[in-house]
Amino acid sequence: MRITEARTKAARAACFAVRRAVFIAEQNIPEVEEWDALDESCTHFLAEDDSGPLGCARLIAMGNTAKIGRVAVMAQARGAGLGRAIMLHVMAAARAAGFAQAMLEAQLYVIPFYEALGFVAEGPEYDDGSGILHRVMRRAL
Repeated sequence: MRITEARTKAARAACFAVRRAVFIAEQNIPEVEEWDALDESCTHFLAEDDSGPLGCARLIAMGNTAKIGRVAVMAQARGAGLGRAIMLHVMAAARAAGFAQAMLEAQLYVIPFYEALGFVAEGPEYDDGSGILHRVMRRAL
């Protein structure tokens, strides 16, 4: 398993394929809600093995905060710790880049996953436009 920054067009396309499979196909998030202008300027991370892409995440710089988002793991790779490995990799990259904290917008059912990584939920539940309830979560880096 390799987790790397997706620096090439092909690597970013692999990240987008994971997001399409997980968010659009599985979770029925409207395509218009999944893609945004931030995809062009943020840092993408790709998890893959010899069989192909298995997971991804992106990092958006917001001052001294690293906003982590679009964390996704393909169905066949779930339950083996890949999501945790992706998050640890992204948080380490954010820490190395000098960010003081990380934040994310978690779907309600994955809040316990992020809590196990040290994130703390804050504020009310909200619909981010996808029809799925979320909460903001933060942690120091």
